[in-house]
Amino acid sequence: MFINLYRNNYKLTNVCAVLNISPKTYYKYRNKEDPDYCDYLIIKEIFDDSKGTYGYRRIVDGLLQKYGVVMNGKKVLRIMKKYNLMAEYVQKSKKKNKNERIEDNVKPNLLKRNFNTDALNKVWDTDVTYLIYKSSKAYLSTIIDLYDRHVVSYVVSKRNDLKLVMDTLNKALAKEKDVHRLLIHSDQGFQYTSYEYKAICESNGIQISMSRKGTPIDDSPIESWHALLKKETLYNNNITSLQEYIQLVEEWILFYNTTRLKSKVKKKRKTYTKREK
Repeated sequence: MFINLYRNNYKLTNVCAVLNISPKTYYKYRNKEDPDYCDYLIIKEIFDDSKGTYGYRRIVDGLLQKYGVVMNGKKVLRIMKKYNLMAEYVQKSKKKNKNERIEDNVKPNLLKRNFNTDALNKVWDTDVTYLIYKSSKAYLSTIIDLYDRHVVSYVVSKRNDLKLVMDTLNKALAKEKDVHRLLIHSDQGFQYTSYEYKAICESNGIQISMSRKGTPIDDSPIESWHALLKKETLYNNNITSLQEYIQLVEEWILFYNTTRLKSKVKKKRKTYTKREK
């Protein structure tokens, strides 16, 4: 996959350095189901560097100038559309409701309330919850590992949008390189039925599982975890602002991952210091 893409004067070692992966990982995932995923990673890096302002033409220029990568403009445009890499003003100009659930992308409940697993990175559970203080509101997107309820990744945002969930997923994948055959469970929210979410999961060999409509007990581990977080932050402190609430949440997640005693004690992770957030 990489060889055909970067055959024009771009060595494999440079590609691995740009994408922050090892040659071993490259050979492992070169024949994965979605051939656009690795292209998306490097395109997203240029897009993020531009603070989300570049269109596909500038992305083409950026790939060439920064990394010496020659990529066809039509291909860049196609991948950007596929993974929803568009400037904010472009997204707002679209009349289509981005928050609509895509029924064709709804997946069956593969987890089936089997909330115990015997190893790390076999089952992740994810959801978005509100962080509300008086008239102010933020959103917390979290992924936990059902092996020990460790927080794999989280993102706090003032917007409950697709970017919030995608940033959480990409953050998790950047930390955990070996996720092939992992199962990720969620509700049927619009972010989780999006083409972008589906494409990235499938590109990394991740199975998608979803709770049945109107059945929150199917997603009870992450629901319970969010309830615990609020009980021990919002309800246990005299908070004076939303920003203070968010800071307490971030401090509590670090405490939860590294210090807080769990009811079910399992083998301690060796990667706590690298996975604080």
